Amino acid sequence: MNQSTVKSELRERLRRERRQKFIASNFNIILKTPEVISASTIASYISYEVEPSTTEINKAFLKAGKRVLLPRVNGEVLEWIQWSGDPSELKVTKKLSEPIGKPVTDLDGIDVMVVPALRIDQHGYRLGQGGGFYDRALAYLPGWKIGLVHAGELTSQSLPREPHDIALDAAATPSVVVRFKV
Repeated sequence: MNQSTVKSELRERLRRERRQKFIASNFNIILKTPEVISASTIASYISYEVEPSTTEINKAFLKAGKRVLLPRVNGEVLEWIQWSGDPSELKVTKKLSEPIGKPVTDLDGIDVMVVPALRIDQHGYRLGQGGGFYDRALAYLPGWKIGLVHAGELTSQSLPREPHDIALDAAATPSVVVRFKV
């Protein structure tokens, strides 16, 4: 079985497990990291359904005067739009809340990138939803990259990976931040 098939089957199992075990939590723990404290620009996302919630951290980023960029799907890539925190600046496409507005063209100033994941392994590799959008974005976006997962979704077992997969710098659960790269 190839890695793509293995990842697809694993995703389905992990989605079922997440739906069965879901407990709403906040991820305010990342607000205390030096990377977030010193950041001027943070690329984040709007969580949905049983994903780790970004509601409180996005509000905190904005309250702290940080520039927040949110992704919008454009073909095979994510484009990034500055968001003021106003819900009227979001449009729901399928399950995703995406920002309305012009894409930011200079992405070199991103200090921190907050990314979703279904599972993250001890090497910092993540298993996402399967669209490949974040895999492609991680390859070109600068900054400290941290994935959010629920308690119990960090694993000591290596996840299947493909050549395009990029390790994160850190992962956060509601109670801990784990760093992978020094």
